Amino acid sequence: MKEDLIVEAVKVAKEESKERKFLESMELAINLKEVDLSDPKNRITEEVALPHGRGKPIKVCVIGSEETRFKVKDKVDFVFGPEELNKFGDDKKSFKKIVNQIDYFIADTSLMPIVGRRLGQVLGPRGKMPKPLTPGQDVEGLISTLRKSVRIRTRDKITFHVPVGTKEMDNRELAENIMAILKRVMERLEKGSGNISSVYVKTTMGKPVKLRGESLS
Repeated sequence: MKEDLIVEAVKVAKEESKERKFLESMELAINLKEVDLSDPKNRITEEVALPHGRGKPIKVCVIGSEETRFKVKDKVDFVFGPEELNKFGDDKKSFKKIVNQIDYFIADTSLMPIVGRRLGQVLGPRGKMPKPLTPGQDVEGLISTLRKSVRIRTRDKITFHVPVGTKEMDNRELAENIMAILKRVMERLEKGSGNISSVYVKTTMGKPVKLRGESLS
């Protein structure tokens, strides 16, 4: 990929966006072609750890045993145990409000069946089913990785958006984040860049700037 071309597109996208009263995100809009997304096996749903992070706080929730909760209580934003799972399962309306505040969930593997049974219908459609935490796994390392990650989710639409950072981040750091996302997307596509129709970079409310085709080669 041509990093300098991507840096230039990021620069233009920033320059053409108006000043806002909030910190805008930078995002990619990726348009696919010749991909049958009505077939679930062709869809992309995964996380990518960005080289330079998201540029903003990412909230993580751990659902675990008493031992797990003790380990992470000062390292994550929300901590729930089996008791909360049952409570939320009976009051999904209040759980939905909490889910909207959380970017990623982690759960002990022993609790995953309960999470799926009681809360799967809320978490599943939002692409927020927990990352399983196996016994002995480095939970702090997993939390750190998720705080730098973005979720790629194509669903059944040929156009999808992925956040790559914030407007105040360095242009080259944003370009390197963009390259990490495009690399992962192309790895998942049968024809690689041949399945990408176009890519745009933009601020949250700004004008999309098209990446030149040679940026992807």
